[in-house]
Amino acid sequence: MHGHTYKFEITIDNQVINGKAVDLNKFKKIVQKEVIDKLNHSHLNNHLEIPSVENIAVWIWNQLKEKLQDIYEVKLFETEIHWVTYRGE
Repeated sequence: MHGHTYKFEITIDNQVINGKAVDLNKFKKIVQKEVIDKLNHSHLNNHLEIPSVENIAVWIWNQLKEKLQDIYEVKLFETEIHWVTYRGE
C-alpha cells in the first residue's frame, strides 16, 4: 500500500454582497467535515471503487454540492503539473 498527497481547490460562483461572496469560516468547516476528515489518511477504496484522480474529483463534488450550492468547480492536483477539473457535468 502507498499514499498520495493531493491538493484541491474549490471554486464558488456567487454574487458579492456586503463585500463577501462566501462565509469563509462556514466554507472551511464544510470542506473539512465533508472531504478532508473523510479522505485524509484513509484507504481511498473505502470511498471509491476506482480511486483515480478523476473519480476523486467527482466524489469531492458530490460530497459538497448539497452544502455548497454555489459550487462551480473542483480542481484536484495529483502533482503540480497534473490535475483534473470537474464542474458537475
